[in-house]
Amino acid sequence: MEKLTVAKTLEPTYPNKSTGLFGGQSSGILNWNDIAYPHWYKMYKRLVGNYWQADEVNMSSDVKDFLGLPENEREAYLKIIGLLSTLDAPQTRTALLISLYATDPAVQSIMAVIAQQEAVHNESYSYVLSSVVSLDEQNKSFQLGRVDEVLLKRNEEIKKQYNLFVESPTVENILKTLVYTTLLEGMFFYSGFAFFYNLARYNKMVGTSTMISYINRDELEHGRFISELFRATLAEHPELNTEELTQWIYNHYEKSVELEIEWSNYVLKGIEGLDLKEMSGYIKYRANKMLRMLGLSELYPDYVKNPMKWIRAYVDNIDGTKTDFFENKSRQYTKTSDLNGFDDL
Repeated sequence: MEKLTVAKTLEPTYPNKSTGLFGGQSSGILNWNDIAYPHWYKMYKRLVGNYWQADEVNMSSDVKDFLGLPENEREAYLKIIGLLSTLDAPQTRTALLISLYATDPAVQSIMAVIAQQEAVHNESYSYVLSSVVSLDEQNKSFQLGRVDEVLLKRNEEIKKQYNLFVESPTVENILKTLVYTTLLEGMFFYSGFAFFYNLARYNKMVGTSTMISYINRDELEHGRFISELFRATLAEHPELNTEELTQWIYNHYEKSVELEIEWSNYVLKGIEGLDLKEMSGYIKYRANKMLRMLGLSELYPDYVKNPMKWIRAYVDNIDGTKTDFFENKSRQYTKTSDLNGFDDL
């Protein structure tokens, strides 16, 4: 398939309203009142409305809590932070790469916001670790994505697809990269998120779980937009809307679910309050949800409903009416301007 070229930054001979998301024409001038997909302005507003900074979250109680965690919870904490950083760091660059080839200025702007938020997410992992462990322990956690065999196996396919997009920027590879981005935003993070919310259920590491709630809220919006971008791009390129692509998506979702379950069994074994069978069902439920957002049918008919209902107290509902972030929470959130020693470590 023909490779795309980087979209022109400014071309006044082209129309302001883009003629195509990828491979189309646009002047580069963005008028939000004259875009190809008008409802995306609301998505942009929701994204920018979620602005936050890592050092707004008070981690003082977590410093004490971490010392009192049993060894398996401390180990899981560090491994899961390592996982999240491994996945979020490439998201900043991937969002920027997608925007480089987008010929719709609205997509470029939305992806710029997503890239900025992913950068904040990655910073937050450094911030929470700097609050509770030494620099050596922080560095070990961030090395896991390079040395842990289970994590390397888990991330192999996404590594292949993201790098293939760099090497061969075709519309087909953009579609497949968007599929893997929905997996990241909508499923890969969620066993890790559940671990931190479970700690909060026992009133432990509440600062960290607060941070995760901010990140989770962003990821829900990212997944919503990326799935819409996928469907719109596919509609503009009906020649790619094939049974082969559909089967590719199902195969990679199914494989990703298997790897996520394997990872969760590895990192969450023996954690009080977390049932691994229930977690497996939750992962399948999340996969079903993201497949529906891509316009496809569920892979796991027995997991259409959330089997971990307790987790809804900690996250926004992507399908329902969006409530204020603080409205549905049983915890008190406090912000601080103190960097909790972040600069020192």
